[in-house]
Amino acid sequence: MKLRNALGAAVGAVGATALANRALKSRAGDFEPFLRGDHRTYRWRGFDVAYTEAGDPEDPDLVLLHGINAAASSHEFHTVFERLAEEYHVIAPDLPGFGHSDRPPLLYSASLMTTFVRDFLEDESEDATVVASSLTGSYAAMAAREVDIGELVLICPTDSSMGDRSVPRRSLVRAPVIGQAIYNLVGSKASIRHFHADHGYYDMANLTDDVVEYEWQSAHQPGARFAPASFISGFLDPEEDLGDVLSTLDVPVTLVWGEDADITPLADGRVLADEADATLVVFGDSLLLPHVEHPEEFVDVVRGETVTVEVE
Repeated sequence: MKLRNALGAAVGAVGATALANRALKSRAGDFEPFLRGDHRTYRWRGFDVAYTEAGDPEDPDLVLLHGINAAASSHEFHTVFERLAEEYHVIAPDLPGFGHSDRPPLLYSASLMTTFVRDFLEDESEDATVVASSLTGSYAAMAAREVDIGELVLICPTDSSMGDRSVPRRSLVRAPVIGQAIYNLVGSKASIRHFHADHGYYDMANLTDDVVEYEWQSAHQPGARFAPASFISGFLDPEEDLGDVLSTLDVPVTLVWGEDADITPLADGRVLADEADATLVVFGDSLLLPHVEHPEEFVDVVRGETVTVEVE
């Protein structure tokens, strides 16, 4: 009798979890792109990859590559996108598995992301300035060995995010019911705010309700957990050392760092700048998102203008 009761409770719990998952999915529904511009599709290896384009096509190309997290997309550049489009032909894709791009249940990897970045730059831009955030900075650096670009601007770049690779952790998040429930917790509004307060924003007053709502909507789209499952299990970390890669490039590299960043501390930025012979620009009062919290100063950095922040 006890065993039957326990089994009944377990089945009931799984059923309740499945119902909760479906309820969240129905609440999310369709969502509109966050960036203002022309919304286009790049067909790549069976993916429909969404990207937003703005500015005069005759102006120099500028490609914006967002970082990786549970609710990642090109919306990361919302505070600078329109400003940059005044002088550049700006192109901002949602990486495969994120945002408005297709999210099939693949085993996402660093090599897939790097190959996408390489192909996108080659097909959709010419001699572009490439801005890349966090882990995507490594993909952009590796792609720059094969594609002609004008300059790299990397925001708190890293080649290591979640430590050692874990197949069980990836499998757990990919699981249909329990994995979806775990991911729903990671992508909850409370979790989104916690992440930003802990690592993203120096001043939480800069995080708007519109951004939180958009990230929640994005995190609850069909297939949203598959790419983040590879991220939190270490499979989106590249095998190559970022410093080694940057040191081989024959393009100008600017590193933009938040002075108070803890996941990728400023000390790492100083070492990386020395290894790569790169310019290091340090923004005070910022963590991982200096471009979001200090948009005007960041735009000046991209333009190559003098800025009133520490320059190494």
